[in-house]
Amino acid sequence: MIDINKNNLNYDLSPYLKQHKDNPVNWQTWSIENLEYAKKNQKPILLSVGYASCHWCHVMAHESFEDIETANLMNKYFLNIKVDREERPDLDFVFQSAFQLFNQSGGGWPLTMFLDENGVPFMGGTYFPKTSQNGLPSFKEVLQKVRDTYADQRENIIKQKNLISKNLDLKKNPVLTQDLKPILDTSINYLDSVKGGYKGAPKFPTFNLYETLLYFYNKTNDVKYINPVSLIMKQLCSKGIYDHVEGGISRYTVDEDWTIPHFEKMLYDNVQFILLLSKFCKVKDEEYYKEKLEQTVEFLKKNFLNESNFLGSAYDADSDGEEGKYYVYTYEEIKDLENINNYFDVSIKGNWENKIILVEKTKPPKKIIEKLLNIRTKRNKPFFDDKTQLDLNCLWVSALVAANEILPKNGYLKLAEDFFLKIEKKYIKDCIHHSYSKELVFLEDYAFLINALNDLSDKTLNFRYKDLAKKLCVEVIGKFYLKDKDIFQKNQINNNDIFFKPVDIGDNTIPNGNAIMLINLIRLGFIKEANKLSESLNGYLNIYKNHMMTAIRALDFFNNVKTGKNCNEQGCKIDV
Repeated sequence: MIDINKNNLNYDLSPYLKQHKDNPVNWQTWSIENLEYAKKNQKPILLSVGYASCHWCHVMAHESFEDIETANLMNKYFLNIKVDREERPDLDFVFQSAFQLFNQSGGGWPLTMFLDENGVPFMGGTYFPKTSQNGLPSFKEVLQKVRDTYADQRENIIKQKNLISKNLDLKKNPVLTQDLKPILDTSINYLDSVKGGYKGAPKFPTFNLYETLLYFYNKTNDVKYINPVSLIMKQLCSKGIYDHVEGGISRYTVDEDWTIPHFEKMLYDNVQFILLLSKFCKVKDEEYYKEKLEQTVEFLKKNFLNESNFLGSAYDADSDGEEGKYYVYTYEEIKDLENINNYFDVSIKGNWENKIILVEKTKPPKKIIEKLLNIRTKRNKPFFDDKTQLDLNCLWVSALVAANEILPKNGYLKLAEDFFLKIEKKYIKDCIHHSYSKELVFLEDYAFLINALNDLSDKTLNFRYKDLAKKLCVEVIGKFYLKDKDIFQKNQINNNDIFFKPVDIGDNTIPNGNAIMLINLIRLGFIKEANKLSESLNGYLNIYKNHMMTAIRALDFFNNVKTGKNCNEQGCKIDV
């Protein structure tokens, strides 16, 4: 029996949850047992969702969760549950969707949701400051107000479950097929034709969109599709979002010039960067981009391996309690490096808080990079979240296969095959699972595992990869496919501990699982199943256009294969 009146995160494996094990808050994990306790005791739930490298999660933790007075209010009024969003992407998806429903705006992390005693959300926010500021109430004010509201309106709040579920349920139009290019053209109109990315700030490298644009360029040879990809590649490889010293990119930049990054480095961003850059190099054969590709692959090989020899999840933005400290330079540190101004923007005042974020003017020689690295290696590295996630490690396999096409002498295909053998031994021969718990597996784990097998099969012509992919396809249909909706559920149908069945059709930090499954089904020849899924995705696409870039690519791929065109998942052969 769990003692609810103490912090129970001490024995959890998640690095994010471990960061909160010493909080005076009586944190619990998400479990059936804890949900039943809340129901039995009519206790509302405070759900806090974040991840280990999240800067604003750290800020809220230091301000509020480490504060005795705030913790006492939390412990008195709520059952407090802490969730690592990378460990439970299904929970994050459902409660981010609920936040967007309540607030009519995008969510984010830390996600702070208030649930009734049955685990159904009734209000929420993201970051709340310790004291009122910038129009936000203090967290203690929020706690008191939510407690009072629940005490006064408990029965009405509980009655809202059906209404909330109905509003969260994705709508679908009876559209079996539609013209996809106008949807993509609309997205192009939202892009910044000068600076790249979507207009304004912050700037995120939305890989799903650019993968789809590149696909349509490979199909049509129309420059309107390749121009935005060329621009974003130039910006990502030369500006401050890229780590010119060690390789890899940061999560996003806070400015519209791609100069000032939010310094956390995520595995999901970097494997997608490798994938897109590899495919782009097939179109634009330039040594500059090949070098960035190689540097990033080597960075992940060296710096993201955990003790289990899989890839961990992320590096924090902070070190020594200071954001970006590991990555930026002072003028005094680098002013005397030979001709440094020829290669990077260097000035006394710097370009961020009197510090210098490296922005490339022209390719620097290796000796400059070595000297910059030598300065950096004397510093403490940011915290590394070493959590293994199956879906992202499978994406790494696909990234290596793609990179091998551009850099065949580097042995990346062999590395991909060797890495897959580790995945096969730990997951396929034992138990396919997402991260720590063997009880939890998600659609994306299967989708990217099958995708990696297809990629390996295509490049090695080893039939065992394709055979295994087909076997797993049958398995994923049995575990995740909702026959009444012709769509895959995000978590296992027979292992859903959420008040609502989560169906995800939109891209997020990684490509959408349903869209990747459609591509998988087509590549494996499951045409009957692909047809049903494509019709279903078309129905959703008619309503949720802006969030379904991977689905657009998948649907077009299916349409072309169905009509007998010479196409693959990267585009079609163009008759000249």
